[in-house]
Amino acid sequence: MKRITLLLIGAAGLAVPSSLVAQQPLRAPWDSSKVNLTDARYQCPVPVHLSADLTTDGFYSDSKSSVIDPVKWKAYVESSGPYKNLGDQAVAAADAYQTTGSRTAAECVLKLLDTAAADGVFTGRMSSRQAYYVQGWVIGALAIAYLKVRDSGLVHANQANSLAKWMKAVARQTMDYYDAARMKPGGDAQNNHLYWAGVEVGAVAIVADDRSMFNWAVDTYRNGVSQITPEGTLPLEMRRGQRALHYHLYAIAPLVYLAELGKDNGIDLFAERDYAIKRLVNRSIAGLQGSGYFDQETGVKQDTPNGPPSAEAISWAKVYVKCFPDPAISGLLSQASNLSYMYLGGLPPY
Repeated sequence: MKRITLLLIGAAGLAVPSSLVAQQPLRAPWDSSKVNLTDARYQCPVPVHLSADLTTDGFYSDSKSSVIDPVKWKAYVESSGPYKNLGDQAVAAADAYQTTGSRTAAECVLKLLDTAAADGVFTGRMSSRQAYYVQGWVIGALAIAYLKVRDSGLVHANQANSLAKWMKAVARQTMDYYDAARMKPGGDAQNNHLYWAGVEVGAVAIVADDRSMFNWAVDTYRNGVSQITPEGTLPLEMRRGQRALHYHLYAIAPLVYLAELGKDNGIDLFAERDYAIKRLVNRSIAGLQGSGYFDQETGVKQDTPNGPPSAEAISWAKVYVKCFPDPAISGLLSQASNLSYMYLGGLPPY
């Protein structure tokens, strides 16, 4: 009864004391809607056994990480592909459950996760920075896939504990990597990669109801928005040459999702730094409509979408416009042919 009462107080717009918020189980956006189980069919792929280790490497050929080397890219796709495919399969099944209530789709998610957990996927040696990135993207997606099905009534207690233990072991590797990297100047410890790590750790924290992990994820958001300039740019992403606009949009996605996870747990991250996230969104959306500002500031013509925006570029906006309605952004969303992006756990929650 206490939990229900506190949630009603929050819904009424009254401030909930932080001491009380901290006592509540961590929540996810998918907890607010009930999915009824159905007999809708779902063809689950046969789980593939993957190594605990991941050996892969980056694929850019220049100092700004803006030009893709085709040979390196081929090697990266081949080495990371099976792990990313696991993410694709799990989020597809989770979204099938969310949209149709399919019992077999929810069971499929759990079967894929159980196999990966038993194999200790991503708990071994990560060979490079890129391996850590893939680790974070995929485990974050798998954690969200689990959050989408955890209230299906199909998850038993031992299974929930086993999956949480595995995901936490991987997330702690991520935290250790970035905590060590942040002790060194430069590198990837302050840019978009840190925010993506935040989504991974934040989602895993909710799976495991681990408040300390969740606080770590919240700090990655605060690190990001503290860098947003008055002009609405991120200096570290502006250094990416012809891909500066691309990486601004790429950085927004995890920041918006982190803010949403914060909101679901009584923390108004959207309002941080006088709503700095809105400056970043406005500048980047303007860049999608015309890249002139980014062309001028970087001194190079930007890589811009050829046709409607991809899910990677715009799916985050489904969450954003729920908080900040914007006709221009909604128009871009309506142009996208698909809003399912694996790194964000598939389809947006709203």
